[in-house]
Amino acid sequence: MKICLQSVVALGFLLLSVRFAAAQDLPTVRIENGASQLIVHGQPFLVLGGELGNSSAGTAAQADSILPRLAQLHFNTVLMPVAWDQIEPEEGQFDFSILDHWIAEARQQQLHLVLLWFGSWKNAFSEYAPAWVLSDAHRFPREVSAEGLPLEILSPLGEQTAACDGRAFAALLRHVHDTDASQQTVLMVQVENEIGFLGLGGRDRSAIANQLFQGPVPTELSHALAAHRTELPRELAEYFNPAGRTWRETFGAMADEAFMAWYYGRFVNEVAEAGRKEYPLPMYMNAQLPAPFERAGEYPSGGPHPLTQAVYRAAAPAVDFYAPDIYWPDFEQWVEHYQAERNPVFVPEARLDVAPYNALYTLGEARGFGFSPFAVDSLPAAGEPEQTGPRVADVYADLEQMSNLILQAQAKDAIRALVLHEASPRPARTIALGGFLFRASLSRSWPARNLEAKDGAMMVIEAGPGEFYLLGSGLSVTFLRDPDVDNRIAGIASIEEGSYADGKWVTRHRLNGDQSDQGRELLMDPHAFHVYLVQLYTYGRENLNP
Repeated sequence: MKICLQSVVALGFLLLSVRFAAAQDLPTVRIENGASQLIVHGQPFLVLGGELGNSSAGTAAQADSILPRLAQLHFNTVLMPVAWDQIEPEEGQFDFSILDHWIAEARQQQLHLVLLWFGSWKNAFSEYAPAWVLSDAHRFPREVSAEGLPLEILSPLGEQTAACDGRAFAALLRHVHDTDASQQTVLMVQVENEIGFLGLGGRDRSAIANQLFQGPVPTELSHALAAHRTELPRELAEYFNPAGRTWRETFGAMADEAFMAWYYGRFVNEVAEAGRKEYPLPMYMNAQLPAPFERAGEYPSGGPHPLTQAVYRAAAPAVDFYAPDIYWPDFEQWVEHYQAERNPVFVPEARLDVAPYNALYTLGEARGFGFSPFAVDSLPAAGEPEQTGPRVADVYADLEQMSNLILQAQAKDAIRALVLHEASPRPARTIALGGFLFRASLSRSWPARNLEAKDGAMMVIEAGPGEFYLLGSGLSVTFLRDPDVDNRIAGIASIEEGSYADGKWVTRHRLNGDQSDQGRELLMDPHAFHVYLVQLYTYGRENLNP
């Protein structure tokens, strides 16, 4: 009996040790020396992602069709919806069979997954909630418009809604833990989708909402904002009055949006906390961003865009970070807004047509850990008729080979990137790296000087003194010595076009003569992305002939 008892105790300690080790090795997101990192199995991982269309993950057959194609196109991570109405069609009865098939097929294709929880809200609406929720407006109340009409949007003030959403989310995370914790096919989870109030006035006008709006602002919110007032976005800081009592007194013209942000945040926090207790994967929220001149309610009011993230941090500490869905032209500015709010850089949704360019900016200049254009299931398979212009799959092929190099450069702050478009306000832009300036403009023909590319981008990685890898397309690049370093003059020693594979550089062409404008600049292919290795030299002005 003594031996058996000791064996049982030892086995118990062993199981606890294994579970603790697994917990310590969970995927985590962090910012290290300015670089955003997703740590998987103890190592930084670069997400070359793509998000599926809303109706592309509802059957097992779709997994068999879509995932092998995306693997062939060099994606390593797929963002897929998981709908509440599908996993809990009857209250308390859960069905994960379709998700299990997607996870199994992802493993087969050596892909990772990010799960998008379409629970109470998707794009601000509630069409992914189960019928047993939507058909019971008493138990699961709706928001009310300024005209006094109920909306097809679940209210964040519904206690039963939050409890049931959280229970379903917890069941999802428990199941993923039990079936995937050791393999970690699933890396992260998005909680809800682009939440916020849509309608005139930008705020729920239900009786309970009106009562709360006229009452005092929660002290924990006021205290949290007051403690970080110097860090608040300018517009929020200008309106915020810590001496105010009601929402209008405290937030002025931003009162409606701040009110909605707080209660959406409290709701999401309850859901996220329920999931974290089962499997604490990194959890983030995305946001539909305001278009220029849009008012709250025209875009989802109270969603976690940069202006309201300080409210969310107070309301939803269970959420790890916030990520932008960027469809507007000012891509770089939105990334910078999210960085200013101390978020790691991850773009879960973006336009597919300009994805090759914005991917380089996200991973290079912003030193983000991942990029993901939307509706990638619409891309043609390898060998099928291609879209015109550079494809995201071609860029991902190079990024895949260079991923370790990129991750190392991100950690050392030895990487930069830029994007240029025909409509850009500036015809040229400059990167400074490694003591040199890289001045880029859109490619033009010679001698007519007609524009050959409407879009261009490049990522620059410093490999050593005077040695740089450039991944890009559509640009002409000249090289100068950085005058902040010294007064020397820069020149091009050599330009090679090739590939970086298995940690080694393979040269396909040495570019000289007409292909380098007689040694004066790098002329990138205007229609396709390539990797270039550029060797630069410098000499002193004292060596010039008088």
